[in-house]
Amino acid sequence: MIEGMEHLPTTQSAVTALRAVAEEYALEIEVTDDIGADQTSRHSAAGVGVTTDADDSLPHEAFVEFGGVPRVSVRLFHEGDALLTVENVEFPDVERDDVPAFLRSVFGGLAYVQGRRFPPGYRLIVPLPGDRAHKEHVSMLLLTPWLSSRVR
Repeated sequence: MIEGMEHLPTTQSAVTALRAVAEEYALEIEVTDDIGADQTSRHSAAGVGVTTDADDSLPHEAFVEFGGVPRVSVRLFHEGDALLTVENVEFPDVERDDVPAFLRSVFGGLAYVQGRRFPPGYRLIVPLPGDRAHKEHVSMLLLTPWLSSRVR
C-alpha cells in the first residue's frame, strides 16, 4: 500500500472509495453486490444456500461499472484483489488498495498506449504512484477510438 492512501480492508470500503472516484470525475456508477459463498464467482463449488466460507466468513464481491468513455468496469473479489477492464483490456490481480489510484490514472488522462514496431503490438500502461505501473497487451484489432487516442 502507498503511504498516505487509505487501506481498503473490505469490499464495501472499496465500493465507497470507487463511488468517491466516480463523483470526483462526474461519472455515473452502477454497483452490483454478490454476498455469500453461493453467490460469489470464486465459490462455484459452494452448495445451494451455503453463504459462509469454511472459516465462517461471509464473502462479498462487487461488480462496478462506470459510465462514459473510456468504458471501465471493476470486479472486486473478497480475497483483496480486483479485475479491472478498460475498453475490453483486462488487468487481473490488481490489489484492492491500488484500484482508486488506477482509476484516477485512467480517468485523469495519465494512462497511455505504447506501440512497438517489432514485434508489432501495443500495451495499455496505467501508471501508479511510486513509479509503478500496470501493463497489459492490446491487440491491434481491438484498438477502440479511446485506446487509439492514447497511442504514444
